[in-house]
Amino acid sequence: MAKKDDKKDSKNKDKGATVEADKDAAPMPLFYKAPIPLDGKAHKDLGLKKNFGLKFTKDVNAVPINMIEMPQICHYYPIGFSPDDSATPVAIVGLRDNENLFLDSKNQWLADTYIPAYIRRYPFIFSEMPDNDQLSLCVDLDKDIIESKGEQPFFDEDGKPSQLSQNALEFCKSYHAAAQQTLGFGKALHDADLLVERQAEINIGDGKKINFAGFRIIDEKKLAELDDKTFLEWRKNGWIPFLYAHLFSGSQWQKLTSLLNQKLEKDNK
Repeated sequence: MAKKDDKKDSKNKDKGATVEADKDAAPMPLFYKAPIPLDGKAHKDLGLKKNFGLKFTKDVNAVPINMIEMPQICHYYPIGFSPDDSATPVAIVGLRDNENLFLDSKNQWLADTYIPAYIRRYPFIFSEMPDNDQLSLCVDLDKDIIESKGEQPFFDEDGKPSQLSQNALEFCKSYHAAAQQTLGFGKALHDADLLVERQAEINIGDGKKINFAGFRIIDEKKLAELDDKTFLEWRKNGWIPFLYAHLFSGSQWQKLTSLLNQKLEKDNK
């Protein structure tokens, strides 16, 4: 959601943005519209379209990431944490609302750039089945992604999961396990009161500025003052590299600014 600029210096400021989710939105995971469990009978003729691209990421400026991705993410994106108690780590991919700076006009990701696993998982996702703890492989039935009798079916002629579905199942298993680890990591950061809200004011040329808010970062002073017991516990958990991956990711704000300036220059031609 965009933040209103102060009247003062309003001529020199562009529309700002926040990574905070709409509080009135339905509790549906980002990107997903109607995920349903894959069924060998109901979906025997359905499959994924080939090369459907990444258009579904066009209107986002932040994507959830898992803790184990952070050492890779930090080389390409700033990492922030959501403002709620879960403190979900996110890769920030844009500086304005509804704008992903890493997606080009052909819906392809910026070359030689790591793509977060959350995006690579789509349109598949795990969902808990009603009345039990069993997880079921689901797919988002989006007409831009799914087709009938295509080259990438979900099931073979015998109604058994295709190699595509088997690969999706394994990927979702790995993602789910990493997500569970990330929940503990984020909660520990929140409970230790290490996270502070940040508002970044970014220069985008021609004297204009953007205010970007709605996310948190680790306070380096609080981290340095962390008690020994907690630090040793986190070291035992293997979390220390991920703390510093987040801190190192701060250098990527400059990259985002550069990508936005390139887009503005192209749009103004």
